[in-house]
Amino acid sequence: MEKEYPPFSTGLPNLDRVLENLVSGDNVVWRVDSVDDYRPFVVPFCECAIRQGRQLVYFRFAQHRPLVPAGIGASLYEVHAEDGFENFIDGIFNAIEKHGREVCYVFDSLSELAVDWYSDRMLGNFFMLACPYLYRMETIAYFGLLRNYHSSFATSSIHTTAQLVLDVYRNHDRLYLHPLKVYDRHSPTMYTLHLWEKERFLPVTRSATITEILAKVPQPWLDFTIQRLGMWQSTFMQAQEALDEARNGRLSGRELEFHFHRVSRMAITRDPALLKLVERYLDLEDIIAIRKRMIGTGLIGGKSVGMLLARAILNKKGQGWRDKLEVHDSFYIGSDVFYTFLVENDCWWVRRKQRNAETLLEGAENARQRMLSGKFPEYISSQFMEMLDYFGQSPIIVRSSSLLEDNFGNAFSGKYQSVFCANQGTPKERLETFISAVRKVYTSTMSKEALLYRAHRGLLDRDEQMALLVQRVSGAVYDDLFFPQIAGVGFSFNPYVWNAEIDPKAGMLRLVFGLGTRAVDRCDDDYTRVVALNAPLKRPESNFNEVRKFAQRRVDVLDLRANQLVSRYFEDVVKSAPDMPITMVASRDEEPEKRLREQKTQGVFSWVLTFNRLFVETDFVKDMRAMLQTLQEAYGCPVDVEYTGNFMDDGSYRINLVQCRPFQVQRGPGALAPQEMPPNARVLLETHGPIIGNSRLCPVDRIIYVVPSRYGLLPMSDRYAVARLIGKLTHLDKTQKCLMLVGPGRWGTTTPSLGVPVSFADINTVSVICELAAMHEGLVPDVSLGTHFFNDLVEFNMLYLALYPDRKDYAFNEQILLSAPNRLLELVPEASVWNGTVIVIDAMDASRDSQTILSVDAMNQKAVCFVQKNAV
Repeated sequence: MEKEYPPFSTGLPNLDRVLENLVSGDNVVWRVDSVDDYRPFVVPFCECAIRQGRQLVYFRFAQHRPLVPAGIGASLYEVHAEDGFENFIDGIFNAIEKHGREVCYVFDSLSELAVDWYSDRMLGNFFMLACPYLYRMETIAYFGLLRNYHSSFATSSIHTTAQLVLDVYRNHDRLYLHPLKVYDRHSPTMYTLHLWEKERFLPVTRSATITEILAKVPQPWLDFTIQRLGMWQSTFMQAQEALDEARNGRLSGRELEFHFHRVSRMAITRDPALLKLVERYLDLEDIIAIRKRMIGTGLIGGKSVGMLLARAILNKKGQGWRDKLEVHDSFYIGSDVFYTFLVENDCWWVRRKQRNAETLLEGAENARQRMLSGKFPEYISSQFMEMLDYFGQSPIIVRSSSLLEDNFGNAFSGKYQSVFCANQGTPKERLETFISAVRKVYTSTMSKEALLYRAHRGLLDRDEQMALLVQRVSGAVYDDLFFPQIAGVGFSFNPYVWNAEIDPKAGMLRLVFGLGTRAVDRCDDDYTRVVALNAPLKRPESNFNEVRKFAQRRVDVLDLRANQLVSRYFEDVVKSAPDMPITMVASRDEEPEKRLREQKTQGVFSWVLTFNRLFVETDFVKDMRAMLQTLQEAYGCPVDVEYTGNFMDDGSYRINLVQCRPFQVQRGPGALAPQEMPPNARVLLETHGPIIGNSRLCPVDRIIYVVPSRYGLLPMSDRYAVARLIGKLTHLDKTQKCLMLVGPGRWGTTTPSLGVPVSFADINTVSVICELAAMHEGLVPDVSLGTHFFNDLVEFNMLYLALYPDRKDYAFNEQILLSAPNRLLELVPEASVWNGTVIVIDAMDASRDSQTILSVDAMNQKAVCFVQKNAV
């Protein structure tokens, strides 16, 4: 039986009568000019709560003197706003859940939260979350708030959500109370000014006294000369004033440094490693310029920081980069906009569950649906429209830029969406399309792939919010199509060394014609150009027939008429762009031309994308190598970048550097002495590349094999079911040290005819991935250097092997796998329909008399996996 308490009270009986008593669920906001005017109301409230035998909880987070008397018996919780919004509010809510119903709460002055978060909007978000929760728990909570200190982003949310809003004034050392809002209660004198005299609260009836107190109080809502700027605007105004003073020689370097550090933490990053780079390569003028291109408040996120840092590093290093880099005119949507979107569209409670691995995916689908139809505040939509007016009808891309994304240790490659907007149509249509793109990026934070990545990397308790980077798409219009002439990704360290002449430290590129999506997405049966920067003409292919076979055939472009991203055949794109310098990116295939000349036939399209002239006749390779090495030196670790390139009318080119981040490569031994196989060993597989990953010599614990001959007969819908089964199998036993996947075609493809369409979250526990060129003619593994899938392999230290069973010196002994005991039904009894299609072998089963060994020499591109008898 629950304990019964007397009615809630302020501890001041006369005040209870003025307010018609406190009611369960009341959130009481005391608006004061000084925290010292809030304290006299807190103490009697606390003393009354203790006398009534109630739980009293004090949340301490501000720098002012404590409000609750020491030793009174309150439960004290010290929470730290500087740890981030999510950690702060999670600590508050955990305490509320622990103490239950009908509890009395005291909060420090809320105004100090805006100082720590540099944001009135986030203060408003906090109150909109905490107040209704406390109301449902039937508590009484006291909050202090400095009057005329905050913008309407905080005050409107607080006034709307609180049950009681009370103004406190001090005049001639006497306290006056003026109730502004008392929910669901009324009396003839409730909203008049009251004087607190001894134990009584007396209505002030003399007009002379009322006007003496209230007339001198600013009324910003009415006086257009007064602006309540809030912490964000006022801090940046102070920074601009300091910069102006410094330019005129009236401010010291130390004072300027104070403002730089403050606005850096406000808008750029709070990550210590990135802050060091920011301090070295950006200045106060740079950060103020960033603020002038921001929508909303908060941080700009990792992707934006990486792009801005990389450009600043190159420009400060000289080497003529200002003339070689395409100027950017990006906009940034602050992280607070995302959080406000979650709160106002009732998605935050689902997000809170995502801090717990056990409830990670609960409600995520419903939240995604709400987010896809969510609304933005009118002032944000208006700023969106002003930004679109600036871009006109130029294509743009809305890119994710979360707080943790592209940081040291966490790349989040492909986990969050980026959305192209062809940006055609009426202003209203363009705004609707843009808002839809923003929603899609926001919704991707709730995707299974992103959430499981965070869980696997131990990031569920980190403050993760989504900022956005809005960039003009680099390129030009050709008829109805828009695209850049070259694009791709680059790495300052090359993890794929297929020839002794290749220097891994020189770096590599993955290069495509058209939009760079084809370089980062692993989606169909097409290929890209892999370039070793110290030997750009060196190719894995041995002859031009293979070059033609493995050349890019499709091009990603923006179709301006259709207003969308599309893929077109290279031949069709070239025909729509007759003035494009095709010879810089493509070479003629002489064989079909010769054949058709002999047949006296014309009109053959013989161009093959090789990029040879680009490498030989321009400084492109030299520039990209210098760029990557310069950025690596600045970052102190390998980096990867995304870029585009376009030729100018004078034959020169401009490189658009759109992204830069630390490359999460884990360097292991370069080359290993070959493992000598015992005489009785049987070779399971042998490959001579491509191999990506560290050299290693280790036993294999379990092999999951998808049988190509059986898988190739399945309808496409069943192939997705197999992918889901693989995801279940890979997460059954977390004690497996070396789990190996072997299967046909491409793991992680979105096209089931080309392989097994697993997501990376399905296979993130795997150590070795082997792709077989089997199942049907023309099915070929793809190294996929530079794709999001590849970045995941590197970040998770997985080993990638491609195996061509029909090639000389390659081997695959399928019979070893087919004859071994299949544990599939033992592990997943309901998977009987896939028995024979999927085989699970415990290669290190103690009951067997053999073990499976994997020996990989990545430097020399050789790997062998063999089964050997155990010693007696």
